[in-house]
Amino acid sequence: MSRVLDIVPLRSLIAVADAGGFHRAAADLQLSQSAVSQHIRRLEKALGRPLVEPDGRRARLTKAGVALLSEARRIVAAHDEALLRLGPAEGAEFIIGTTDHGADHILPPIVTELGVTSPALNVKFRFDRTTPLNEAVDRGSVDLAVFITEASARPGTLVGSLPLVWCAASTWTPPSGDAPWPLLAIEAPCAIRGRALAVLDQHGIPATVVGEAAALGGVLNATRAGLGISLLALAGPPPEGLVEVRDLPPAQSISLTARARDGADQQAVQVALRVLHATLGTRRTD
Repeated sequence: MSRVLDIVPLRSLIAVADAGGFHRAAADLQLSQSAVSQHIRRLEKALGRPLVEPDGRRARLTKAGVALLSEARRIVAAHDEALLRLGPAEGAEFIIGTTDHGADHILPPIVTELGVTSPALNVKFRFDRTTPLNEAVDRGSVDLAVFITEASARPGTLVGSLPLVWCAASTWTPPSGDAPWPLLAIEAPCAIRGRALAVLDQHGIPATVVGEAAALGGVLNATRAGLGISLLALAGPPPEGLVEVRDLPPAQSISLTARARDGADQQAVQVALRVLHATLGTRRTD
């Protein structure tokens, strides 16, 4: 059969019609605008006629698009009702990718809520830096990635922020005189490393990176060993063995963005986003 109307592009057509344009439709679907455009082109190729046309800053359906929209709503409704009757696929996976920052704070409530709403879903995790996480979403090996907003130009949903806190070992003492402050950080490029150096420079505080690591765990171990200070994104008190350093100027909180892969389980995505908004909206408590 040469002509096929796939569910995902049909959802995009419905979203474009309901939102009145590609930009808002993409935001509603948690997709990029280019992905929604590709979906419409796939439908147009299948039917051999244009379905959407520009209308100023908005988009409107052509006569063929209006005809397909009615069919699309019936097809998608029948599809979703069938899935509800059949229940979740046994062994279905939902993979959440996240940076290390705040993972211990944001992941447990997501797992708990998904256990209630999708008990048959097999939730797994991947921990990595922002760029590899986005590449994994593009490949389809991660369903939902949570990453530092300013470390990526990829579109997504802003879900909240984490406070940045200067930390050191409890036995550590600041440098004397004009000696530079020893900084421990994740290897460049790293948004938090850049933020730390920028804040210190803005306040005329000399600093030098004395140790760097590929991941947050290495930074934490070096900080606990008393080798220097680190700027950490925290959702609660400092990690075990560390204390907050209050002698340094504060750094602005860093925002987090979530991005779902095309075709990810939409119910799981929406649950995760709801939990992220609720969790990252709470203030840090010492």
